[in-house]
Amino acid sequence: MLWQIIFCAAGVLCLGYYFLIAGTLRKWNSTFSSFWLAAGIFLLLGSFVAERLGCTGIFGILLLVFVLTVLFTCLLIGSGMRRGEKEPCRYLIVLGAQVSGKRITDSLKRRLDRAREYLVQNEETLVIVSGGRGKGEDLSEAEAMASYLMENGIAKERISQEDQSRTTKENLLFSAALIKESGCPVGIVSNNFHLYRALQYAKAAGYSNVCPIAAGCNPVLFVNYMVRECFAIWKMWLTK
Repeated sequence: MLWQIIFCAAGVLCLGYYFLIAGTLRKWNSTFSSFWLAAGIFLLLGSFVAERLGCTGIFGILLLVFVLTVLFTCLLIGSGMRRGEKEPCRYLIVLGAQVSGKRITDSLKRRLDRAREYLVQNEETLVIVSGGRGKGEDLSEAEAMASYLMENGIAKERISQEDQSRTTKENLLFSAALIKESGCPVGIVSNNFHLYRALQYAKAAGYSNVCPIAAGCNPVLFVNYMVRECFAIWKMWLTK
């Protein structure tokens, strides 16, 4: 009975979080939000099925293993959120995120605002905006980012565009070709939850002197992004 109560409570929390995301963003199919809907239904139905089959203990152990794995991965993600600027970076790489038509989305705007803040404080730093054109985008992410930075006071001469990449891994691989000084300090700008994985890809791509520069994210979506990032990291580990 105790396990059933725990499963039901967890299911209700997942469903409640799904509706919170949907209400905040005013749409029902935002990125990864369906996970919480599916998880809530699974936990609620699974609790009764497991009780009837007499296997609530096994169900509970599997759920506990999943939760502990998520928590461990979240600790790794958290390690990438630390401020890492030990010296002025010669280059910034701003990692792309979805553009809605021609409109900068919230996550990407936060990355660009963080990059702009750094560039204003460090006038010798150059910036590479990295991201190709994906589904539903009227222009490449790199072009949209460059336009935003120029509209907000960053000189065109300081901006290079990498507009062929489709993934975080490609962002860093392709941007490396635009860096003309070997071993110089490079700042990687992305949302806080994304930086751990970005740093792993940077290391694999041969960057030797990188520092994470974290932008925030919508507080309501933080847990959603963290759990989504866990799946992305597990995929990265499995496909190395």
